[in-house]
Amino acid sequence: MLRVGLIADTHNYLDPQVKDFFKECDEIWHAGDFGNLEIAEELKEIAPVIGVYGNIDGQDIRQEYPCHLRMNKEGVDVWMTHIGGNPGRYAIPCKIEMENNPPDLFICGHSHILKISRDPDHKKTIFMNPGAAGRQGFHYERTIVRFTLNEGKIEDVEVINLGPRTEFEEE
Repeated sequence: MLRVGLIADTHNYLDPQVKDFFKECDEIWHAGDFGNLEIAEELKEIAPVIGVYGNIDGQDIRQEYPCHLRMNKEGVDVWMTHIGGNPGRYAIPCKIEMENNPPDLFICGHSHILKISRDPDHKKTIFMNPGAAGRQGFHYERTIVRFTLNEGKIEDVEVINLGPRTEFEEE
C-alpha cells in the first residue's frame, strides 16, 4: 500500500497546510510548475518527492525532474506529465501514447482546474489533475489530492481545499 499526496502548480508558494495534509503520505507527487527548487526541498521534508517539470520551471527543476514520468507503483501503471490535456482532448505529445498504451492513472497539472474522472475512451484509465495549490493563476480555490495505491487499485481518493487563491493577492 502506498499513500500519495498529489500537488501541482505551486508557482513558488507552498501553503503551510500542505505539511499537515501530507504528513501521513509515503510519497508526494508534484505534477509540475514547482516554481523553484525550494518548493521541492520543503516537500522532501514531509516525504520523498516524485515530480515532473512544468512550463514555468527553470533549468534547476528541469535537471532534477523529467517532462514525462511513467512508473509502476503498487501494480498501478502511472503516467505523469505537466501539460497533458483532458480525456478526449489530450495534448499532442500525449495523444498517441494514450491511444497505443494508456496507463491506469494519468496525472497532469497545468490547467489549474481540479478534475478526477474516468477516461471515456480508455475505460481503464483514471484521469487526475489536482488543480493548483499556488497563489498565481486564474483558479478560485487552491486544491491538492490524497489517494492510496493498493494491489493494482486506486483507493481513498480525497480532494483537499486549501482555501481561496484571492485571500493572498494583497501580500
